[in-house]
Amino acid sequence: MPEVLQNIKDNLDEKIGSPITVIAQAGRKKTTTRKGVLIETYPSLFVVELDKAEGTFERVSYSYTDILTKNIDVNFGQQQVKTA
Repeated sequence: MPEVLQNIKDNLDEKIGSPITVIAQAGRKKTTTRKGVLIETYPSLFVVELDKAEGTFERVSYSYTDILTKNIDVNFGQQQVKTA
């Protein structure tokens, strides 16, 4: 795994069990905001268990490259996940 992606994974590993907000690009000038808890990290992706009010999905997963390419923004309270 490239060092930058490993750094992102390491940052997320420290936050397992913490409340998380993910803002994802959903097309032209549209974003979706999802809130939940970071429950697990894997070698190429991480899993967020969504709050019950977030809709029909219980869990969503994102790749570390989504953070690197800025397709998603990940926040823990006021703290944003760093890409480097």
